[in-house]
Amino acid sequence: MRIYNLVLFVFILLILPACGNSNNDESEGAVVTFLVAGSEQYKIEISDPANLATARDLLAGNEGPKIPNGIVVRDDPGVNEGYSWHIDPDSLEFADMTTEVCDGLPSDVENGIITSEYYCPWSAEVVAIDE
Repeated sequence: MRIYNLVLFVFILLILPACGNSNNDESEGAVVTFLVAGSEQYKIEISDPANLATARDLLAGNEGPKIPNGIVVRDDPGVNEGYSWHIDPDSLEFADMTTEVCDGLPSDVENGIITSEYYCPWSAEVVAIDE
């Protein structure tokens, strides 16, 4: 019984660090606010470290692919307050170029003017990141 308890104790000591908060550089995600055409804002939840790094670079004024492109999830605002839709975080990518059919204002998605599965506002700018 003592050996069993000792093995169990060692096992718990090895597992405990994996259960706690780690202080590594991995991000848990953020909500990124975009300003489109200088007039309308919308938000995307970003958890992918590479996409979050791109958003941070854009907010800092650095060059890079700046067009947020992702699948529209309708009838669920998610973090995109004020709208009835959000961008699927798993589909998000930042692009240098996209097709024109998914470009426009957030209100164009809301009002059904943009009917594409994707939303990709060419004039989008990262204006805030809420970690």
